[in-house]
Order: sequence, then structure tokens, then C-alpha cells
Amino acid sequence: MRIGVLGAGAMADALATQWVRAGHEVRIGARTPAKAVALAERIGAATGGAVTGGGLREAAEFGEAVLLAVWYEGVQDVLRAAGPLAGRVLVDCVNPMEPPFERLKTAGGPSVARWIADATGARVVKAFSMCHESVWRMTPPTFGGRPLGVPLCGDDADALTVVRALVADLGCVPLDGGSLERAGLLEAATAFVVGLWVAGEDPATMLPPPEYAGGDPRRTSEPAG
Repeated sequence: MRIGVLGAGAMADALATQWVRAGHEVRIGARTPAKAVALAERIGAATGGAVTGGGLREAAEFGEAVLLAVWYEGVQDVLRAAGPLAGRVLVDCVNPMEPPFERLKTAGGPSVARWIADATGARVVKAFSMCHESVWRMTPPTFGGRPLGVPLCGDDADALTVVRALVADLGCVPLDGGSLERAGLLEAATAFVVGLWVAGEDPATMLPPPEYAGGDPRRTSEPAG
């Protein structure tokens, strides 16, 4: 698959590297093209894969799927520079949070994912937003013998299929997080969990084993029996 990456920071680096290793063709774009070129050269040297760098519009036009991996404050400028994205598969991993994690920067408005979808007409899937970039550099992200689950929120079935495959390429398990309307809940949950980490707490301890959740729901992350 051809993947365009908007951004040349740590998240872009981590995810692009893994996808190049998995055999995808990646083009990285940044507002400063030289930064994207330098990152692409570094990834190419480390993986021997197909990766190039340049401007934002070039990356957006290249990708069958496009990853948006920038700070919240840069979203509007980056999307404007990327050009038309209507109908495209766009993976949003942006987190609108800041210390002390008591509110979101989107408070009173739509989620980042919903705003992007409405502004661009892209088929947006919220994904890869709950973990630090160091987790995405693991090959694979496995904890206690279990692969990492990655919640996805989106409305378009075909776009979700594409992103599920990209999750699996990292050795992770895609989790059905529901519609794009639930992306706001995911963004808020991420801020809450990060706030616990920063406070020195262990968020993993607040979730009991599935058998104590009540009922016996069908887990979409597991094959049907």
C-alpha cells in the first residue's frame, strides 16, 4: 500500500518506520520539506525499504491512506497545505490535551476526528492515539504475552478495513471502538489515562479481567468461533 504521512515528528517516525518494514511504500511530508527528506533517509537507511520525503501536498497525493501525525495546534495549517482530501482514508492520531489533563483543547466543540472529517470530507479513522511513540517502535508491542489492542473509531467500513490491516502490520490487534462520534470519548479517555500516568498511577490496574465486565459480549477483535 502507498501511505502518505503528514508530519515528521516522533509519531510519524515510529509508525512510518514500522509500515516501511512491513513492505509498504511511504512518503513523508512536512511544512519544512527538508525535515521530511531527512527523516525518510534515516528510515530508509534503517529498514532498506521504500520511503521518500518532501512537502505535505506531495505526501497527501501519494497515499492510498494518509496518516495525520502533528500537534493539535498545527492541524488546520497542515490540512490546508495538504490540499483536497475528500473521500480519502485519513488516519487521525492527534490528541488535543495538555497538562494538567483536566480538559481537552476541543472542550465545547467536536472531537478532532469529527472536525477533520467535516472540514475535509475525508473518511477519517481515529487510531494510534492512546500510546506514546515509544510503544509504536516496539516490534511488536506485546505486554504480558498479549499483543496491544488499538481502538479504532470510524464510520466508513472500507476505511476501517484499511486501518485494521495497518494495525495488524504492527503486530497489534484492532479493536472496534464504534462510530466516529465515539472518537471524542477516545480522546477524553486518552487524556484521563495520561493524567494518571503523569500522577504516578498505573491505569492498567483500574480495568478488571473481561469476565468481570458483566455479560458475555462478542469481541470483534477476536475471530468468530
